[in-house]
Amino acid sequence: MPLFPRPASAAKQSAGAPASGTSRPPRIGRTRKAGAVAAAVAAVMALSACGGGAAPQNADGTVELRFSWWGGDKRAQLTQEAIKQFEAENPKIKVKPEFGDWSGYWDKLATQVAANDAPDIIQMDEKYITEYSSRGALLDLSKYEIDTSKLDEAALNAGKGEKGLTGIAAGINAATILANPAVFQAAGVPLPDDSKWTWDDFGRIAAEITAKSPKGTYGAAAYGTDEASLGVWLRQNGKSLYTSDGKLGFEPGDIAEWWAFLKQLSQKKAVPSASEVVEAEAAPLDQSGLATGKNGMAFWWSNQAPALEKASGDLKILRFPTKTGSADDAGLWYKASQFWSASSRTKHPQETAKFINFLTNNVKAGEALLADRGVYPNSEVRAAIQPKLTPADVKVVTFIDQIKDELGEAPAPPPKGAGAIQEIIKRYTSEVLFERLSPEDAGKKATDEMKSAISK
Repeated sequence: MPLFPRPASAAKQSAGAPASGTSRPPRIGRTRKAGAVAAAVAAVMALSACGGGAAPQNADGTVELRFSWWGGDKRAQLTQEAIKQFEAENPKIKVKPEFGDWSGYWDKLATQVAANDAPDIIQMDEKYITEYSSRGALLDLSKYEIDTSKLDEAALNAGKGEKGLTGIAAGINAATILANPAVFQAAGVPLPDDSKWTWDDFGRIAAEITAKSPKGTYGAAAYGTDEASLGVWLRQNGKSLYTSDGKLGFEPGDIAEWWAFLKQLSQKKAVPSASEVVEAEAAPLDQSGLATGKNGMAFWWSNQAPALEKASGDLKILRFPTKTGSADDAGLWYKASQFWSASSRTKHPQETAKFINFLTNNVKAGEALLADRGVYPNSEVRAAIQPKLTPADVKVVTFIDQIKDELGEAPAPPPKGAGAIQEIIKRYTSEVLFERLSPEDAGKKATDEMKSAISK
């Protein structure tokens, strides 16, 4: 296993999605295995968790910071406006942007970290923050002047670990089911009451839409490609994806039940066939089944709703179904869409922290970034910028506020090696859908691989 994860993924995780991602929502996405940076192993292991010493300055007294993130052109435009506002308030600090799409981001970051050439400020993902932090690559931000008093507690805690506070939430979102009302209307099927629907309701509604729609249109997209949908399912069944001590929080039978239900959906044609699911893997966000009107429902993170709505027209944000029919049992939580992290080897820790504090707490930063990375985690900034948000973004903020009293405790953060889990889930989902493995056999094999991945 490489010292630092270097995944590549589907186009959905990068430019098109307002926040990727985090990770892509529960759709099948392509992820190649991480590659090792063998020649740099010694250099990486030598990383320490402390920042550099005295901060060197340019001849004119200015300090230059490098800031890396993934995302598309729109995100680059918004982020560079935030940089402009920061530099206007801090003329002695210059921020140099470094950005690209998700598929190349992690390869580049792994190489930079291994070569002791990491950017000062790093947009970090939940899947990899523990990996980088545990190796001593990220700065403990709690030692610097960053105000976290206005942040949602669960989102704040998501950036904490054994090495301290190594990530500040850049946005918050929640796992959702997005529904395309036009598909429902064309099929003559009413939208569900998401405050009390069950998984059986979901399957019945999806199958009914398929039966009453033109060939090639399905009631729902298939779940089964990453941690989000599995995490919700497990939480509703009293389990968890991970435990606080970095182990799996479920048994083979638990994930087998999840796949067994998906297989039932497939057999009832409530979701696309296995071959159609594979074919859809490479589709960008605006060509996904939901965006093109080929799916009535799909599993997405809430922050991706505006981009999908732009492509498809009006969408409805729904809570996950439950076993009990009560929204209080949905098992949802506020997830940090991404984090602001800093290199432990930055030569400018004070200035780096100042920039992260600006991104987190300054209304001017909020007015520049808006809801691109999810709902703003600072409650005061969120309120201040709401009049500037698009109707689609307001819809997401309203949903996030609506479920506040229904949330469960935040899940344990992904442990080291968790970056490999999505690929394992995706691969065995395909095995089940193509009926090459039973859900039970897939559950045993997958959990063995997952345990191996996070134990290294």
